[in-house]
Amino acid sequence: MQKLKFPGFTLGLVFVVLFSSGAQKASDTSHYVIYVTNERSGDLTEIDSSTLEATATIPLGKRPRGIHPSPDGRFLYIALSGSPFAGPGVDESKLPPPDRSADGIGVFDVNQNKLVRVIPSGIDPENFDLTKDGKTLIVSNEDDAKASFVDIASGKVTKALPLGEEPEGVTVSPDGKFVYVTSENTGTISAFDIASKTLIKTFKVGRRPRSVVFLPNKPRAYVNAENDGAVTVIDTAKHEAIQTITLGQQGVIKPMCVLLSPDGATLYVSTGRGHKLFVIDTATNKITNSFDIGERPWGIALSPDAKTLFSANGPSKDVSVVNLASSTVTKRIKAGDGPWGIAILSR
Repeated sequence: MQKLKFPGFTLGLVFVVLFSSGAQKASDTSHYVIYVTNERSGDLTEIDSSTLEATATIPLGKRPRGIHPSPDGRFLYIALSGSPFAGPGVDESKLPPPDRSADGIGVFDVNQNKLVRVIPSGIDPENFDLTKDGKTLIVSNEDDAKASFVDIASGKVTKALPLGEEPEGVTVSPDGKFVYVTSENTGTISAFDIASKTLIKTFKVGRRPRSVVFLPNKPRAYVNAENDGAVTVIDTAKHEAIQTITLGQQGVIKPMCVLLSPDGATLYVSTGRGHKLFVIDTATNKITNSFDIGERPWGIALSPDAKTLFSANGPSKDVSVVNLASSTVTKRIKAGDGPWGIAILSR
């Protein structure tokens, strides 16, 4: 994957996300805070749900991308990277050297509202997920083509496993037994057994997979295929691709982040340069809606009531507020430079 990403997919991103995250505290869901990682400006934008205005911008470090909350909602974990930016086709030999001291997973204390720690996690971490007990991070290290298991308490990498080139999306299965890690350059997913930290299987899924989600009550998963303009359906019992859902023209519609509704009935897909959000019924795997939501939407996340979707839009440096009932963008909120991933916590 190119080193420079202009989300808006990101989250998650990312990712939560995968470029984004839908996890929230078990508290008052009527009030929540939207946290946005800004890859280029190296900071975190906080947005209050009651006003839909940015309330703070907090420095994090270099290239914050993937963001996920701890299970108890006390912390946000954020992937930081010292690898230099580089656009498509750039001669990487002419780039400045990477700052490996900047690599790691930042630990952001929600109550103190500041970064309190950076955990070493491997070379150029981009995204990650947590084991169900919240004790271990599983991190995709882009430049190193490895997935690392990181013990949060000790701050140590307990194992690093090789996989396909340019890994990005990381998602733990609903039962917590295995984890999927996408590899963009090889178009594969590697499935790892979490308990033994061993490879189960590597399988093809489509070109440039970045983000993967699991249905909560069925052995199925969905992964984007950016360069195919599609989403791939996976049989998670067999660890193999079984269906392709075509969204649009290759190179125009570029699926980035996949996100499920809490009940698993609806899949949302951001499409980067395609500007659109696609809505898919997971019972039929049919597209039910698509509409413009912003300039290169990347990371996406849902409000606690699942009625509003937020997207990180990199080039326009803002976040779209999307009313899902009316399929409209009701507001654009200024963020930092290069919004990438989104996480939401009830307060």
